Amino acid sequence: MTTPEDLFSLRGRVAVVTGASSGIGESFARVLAAAGANVVVAARREGRIAALAESLGEVAAHFTCDVTDQEQVVSLMDFAMRRFGALDVVVNNAGVADPRPALEEPVERFREVVETNLVSVFSACQAAGRRMAEAGSGSIVNVASILGLVASGRIPQASYTASKAGVVNLTRELAAQWAGRGIRVNAIAPGWFPTEMTSVMFEEGKGLAFIERNTPMRRGGRLEELSGALLLLASDAGSYITGQTLVVDGGWTLA
Repeated sequence: MTTPEDLFSLRGRVAVVTGASSGIGESFARVLAAAGANVVVAARREGRIAALAESLGEVAAHFTCDVTDQEQVVSLMDFAMRRFGALDVVVNNAGVADPRPALEEPVERFREVVETNLVSVFSACQAAGRRMAEAGSGSIVNVASILGLVASGRIPQASYTASKAGVVNLTRELAAQWAGRGIRVNAIAPGWFPTEMTSVMFEEGKGLAFIERNTPMRRGGRLEELSGALLLLASDAGSYITGQTLVVDGGWTLA
């Protein structure tokens, strides 16, 4: 009989995490390593990912990567294959935000945000999917956002919301295309969690009050509260789950 521990175990698996230099990406890298995976942490800030990999020990390696550069993304997947001999899990976490009213957002900046948050996710999924298809298995977890499901409105950011909505439906489409190849593609849509991107909201009284007032659980999330969702989607515990966006938001999107 398979035990719950075995179901969620990633022993012997190889995972890649982009945007791993801080926040959710760093937390996810630590969770995957703790579950038994060998982990390649990737981001542009080499010093940070090198320190993260060192802290995780022999099960980790780092790779400096700008996810908007397709050649670098392909090289990242190749590096994981060379370093650990397989590619089982890919977590696409890298992203940017640039809150400003739509009437004031330059079209070029809109393109840049969509390039980072959506086009790069497709690029990484494609690069990983080709290798996973050869192996006949794999799990891709895209980090979307509640703002890909509902409008932001009071914190205007058209480019971010559009890009994250794109991630949600890209996840569905790739899941549908690749299910027969043994590749599962899912997404996590976090609510308000303390990261570099959201630091202003959590550090200012007004921002924190806004989060608490509009979240049914009356608080922001803790990074460890995303761990269960990640392990479900990355491990055999989620072996029959694909094309889904798992919302972890304290109830933000309920109304």
